[in-house]
Amino acid sequence: MANKVSNFTDLIQRVTASCLLNPLVRIDELDNQSVEYLKSEKDYESQVLEEEEEESELEEEEEEKGFEILKRKKDLKKMMESEALMSEMFDAVSDLKKAYVSLQEAHSPWDPVKMSVADVAVVKELKRIGRLKERFRRMSRSGGERMGFAGLREAVAPYEETVEELKREVKAKEAEVENLKEKLRSMSVSGKKGKLQPKRKVNGSQGHVPVAAVPELFEATMSQVKETSKSFTSLLLSRMRSAHWDIAAAVRSIESATNTPNDHENTTSAIGSHHAKYALESYISRKFFHSFDHETFYMDGSLSSLLNPDQFRRDCFTQFRDMNSMDPTELLGIMPTCQFGQFCSKRYLSIMHPKMEESLFGDLEQNRLVSAGNHPRSEFYGHFLKVAKAIWLLHLLAFSLDPSPSMFMATKGAEFQTEYMESVVRLSGRGLPVGQIVGIPVSPGFKLGNGSFIKARVYLVPRK
Repeated sequence: MANKVSNFTDLIQRVTASCLLNPLVRIDELDNQSVEYLKSEKDYESQVLEEEEEESELEEEEEEKGFEILKRKKDLKKMMESEALMSEMFDAVSDLKKAYVSLQEAHSPWDPVKMSVADVAVVKELKRIGRLKERFRRMSRSGGERMGFAGLREAVAPYEETVEELKREVKAKEAEVENLKEKLRSMSVSGKKGKLQPKRKVNGSQGHVPVAAVPELFEATMSQVKETSKSFTSLLLSRMRSAHWDIAAAVRSIESATNTPNDHENTTSAIGSHHAKYALESYISRKFFHSFDHETFYMDGSLSSLLNPDQFRRDCFTQFRDMNSMDPTELLGIMPTCQFGQFCSKRYLSIMHPKMEESLFGDLEQNRLVSAGNHPRSEFYGHFLKVAKAIWLLHLLAFSLDPSPSMFMATKGAEFQTEYMESVVRLSGRGLPVGQIVGIPVSPGFKLGNGSFIKARVYLVPRK
């Protein structure tokens, strides 16, 4: 019995111990399962996040690809726009060159109608290029540098410089035109003292622009020729004396150039060094008035005055009015090879022989410039241009009048006639010079359409 109790007690202890131990084992197993479950949940979440990230990356890639396609389309459009702009710019510059060539051609020979049309065309093309330039700047600011606009700018840059240069020339011409208009509105036709002093006023009161070619206007312009010729002659004679020229020998050379076969029998050289200026003025006048009776001084074979005389007269007077108040130096600075520029070059080279110029100035710089079609900015050449302008204006007026004035020159050795001649030296007394004849014809005279005369200027010498 005692053994049975002991066994039963032992059994109870085993059961109790088992009950105590089994729950603890189950809790540990539950904890392990929970950990495993949490790990699996975390792994699942990680997998989901990775999948989401992959999907997001795919979406971003797709967006980038779409953006790249859009960007390429946009860039292609800009490239096409840039090529179109470049093509338009080249066309505009080409048209501008053509218009500018037409403008130059309208100046020689002078054609006011063509010049007006060409001027409008030049301004139109300049405005067109200005609009294209603004388009280029806007495109450049919107990111055009990445599309090759740097290359476009390099290609267009030379043309932009050409356009800017043409704009400067057009502005200079416009300023000159405005200046001329202002002067023409306020000027009076200048004579010896800056005022027109003919027998009657030209076309109304003084201070008005002449609106028609009249003989009195021709007389006033001839007075300008005399004054500018005297001034230039004095300057040239002063240079000759400074260079230690033999003035008497120069006078004899000039006299011999005006001799006719029988002159030696009728005259003798009686021009002293104090009157050498008259011999020199005769030489200059002869060079300037050479071929005065031709409409272009025989610089070309034009026959416009015969083919269309009325239109030619109107064109000549228009040129006279346009040029009357212009500074010849400024005019030739803009258009050095115009007809007036060609006239100046030919007359200068005929008057100033290279040896003569080298003797007076020590070099041939002015001769080289003039021969190349340019016009020096020297004081001496400036005085020369004043004479050239006065004679050019006189020539324009001569072909503006109907009928044109007839030029005549006194002959060496001829009898002095007060109706057609005037002495360059003041005559003493009131009577006619006795025993004196023409020694040197200084400047020509003109018979005008109204029957009046502009007397030829002569230097008188005693008869042999």
